[in-house]
Amino acid sequence: MRAQTTFLLCLTSFLAVISVAQAESGLASYYSYAKASRGELTCAHRTRPFGSVLKVSYSGRTIQCRVNDRGPFIRGRIVDLSVPAARALGMMSAGVVRVSVE
Repeated sequence: MRAQTTFLLCLTSFLAVISVAQAESGLASYYSYAKASRGELTCAHRTRPFGSVLKVSYSGRTIQCRVNDRGPFIRGRIVDLSVPAARALGMMSAGVVRVSVE
């Protein structure tokens, strides 16, 4: 019984480290040359797999967008959002904002 408890504790700690390691924060911008259906919330990310869904948060709002492109290739930026995604996040007037991505 003690071995099971120790194993579950180690597994829980390991999973917590993995989920924290995938969260990142940095600058986000938006682009208008979308490769998606009109109105779809999509984004470009350098390393996340195509088709994966990211939670992007800014100023109290959170959206879910699908990775369908690579980028951004400007230092300091971690994600490029499609225009519909940027509009849903409320960042259109700012252009570039600090976001958190999970």
